Amino acid sequence: MQTPNLMIWIQITLVLVLIYLAYVDLTSFRLPNALTIPLIFSGLGFNFLASQGFAEPFNALLGCIFGYGFLWVMNFIYRILKKHNGIGMGDAKLLAALGAWLGAGALPEILLIASLTGLVGGFIWLKWHRSQISHAFPFGPFLAFAGIIEVLWPQALQTLLLIR
Repeated sequence: MQTPNLMIWIQITLVLVLIYLAYVDLTSFRLPNALTIPLIFSGLGFNFLASQGFAEPFNALLGCIFGYGFLWVMNFIYRILKKHNGIGMGDAKLLAALGAWLGAGALPEILLIASLTGLVGGFIWLKWHRSQISHAFPFGPFLAFAGIIEVLWPQALQTLLLIR
């Protein structure tokens, strides 16, 4: 069994990495493979090797596959329709990493939170930079924000929706 202090340090480290990735994406429109790929493997390794990880090992593997696959398919469809990419594959790798750490069950909540905050944040981004709606803006910070919420407060959205 993991000691509570170790789990807290793992959570803190994961949150700090997500904050750094959000900053990198905000400033460069890139989520480097040098950060996202080790994050994927460390999440899988943690959940496979820890006696009590954030997700069951098979669920973590499914989260990794579905996280990457979902955004890849969405981009593939967009590319067919618009003849250019709509989302970067760094975002897909970040979602794969979040799935590897938190499991497949966390992906719908992460995507919902990231999408809703991305709508608001994207609108603010475009207004701030006086850009057209067709201009790109980084989605990684919103994925990172949603991942942080899920790391610190698992199923927060479900809990809020169940409160009557």
